[in-house]
Amino acid sequence: MQRRLTSLAAVVTAVILTASMTAPSAAVTKGDPEKRAKIHENTQEALAELKKENPKSKELYDKAFGYAVFSSAKVAVGLAGAGGVGEAVTKGGQHTYMRMGSAGVSLGLGAQKYKVVFLFEDSNSFKKFVEKGWQAEGGANAVAGTAGANADPSFRQGMAVYTITDGGLMLSADLSGTKYWKDDDL
Repeated sequence: MQRRLTSLAAVVTAVILTASMTAPSAAVTKGDPEKRAKIHENTQEALAELKKENPKSKELYDKAFGYAVFSSAKVAVGLAGAGGVGEAVTKGGQHTYMRMGSAGVSLGLGAQKYKVVFLFEDSNSFKKFVEKGWQAEGGANAVAGTAGANADPSFRQGMAVYTITDGGLMLSADLSGTKYWKDDDL
């Protein structure tokens, strides 16, 4: 019985992880102006929410060369997976549409929708993110409801990063890698 439950949990985890990684990809099609408009709308909403929830972020935004915003969903059931889409934008108006994906091992259970906002101090940090786009992460996470934007009041290594939750419940301690990359099809 224990072996069957373990096998069932592994199958469910694989299905959830696969769905979380592929669903955002299906939402964006090549050259679709409606999808781009939706991504841009999500970006503007996230920036407004960030400035409202964390007034110090406005000061960094005003100094920033550019920014990137990603809408994502994360699922954790032994393994953790997340996927999403977003855009990186210079203050001069250059838009680069991007995707993100994350996978790792988790000691948690739950689902969470969130947005990640990057502010870039200068053109070099912006270009490096758009061209190379890799960020590894690990840590503990406890989110309940719609509480909170994580705050960092200064640029570090050319970036300031904020996470805004859209609700849900996620209790986990995980080690995962997140990759951000250009979406050349959009």
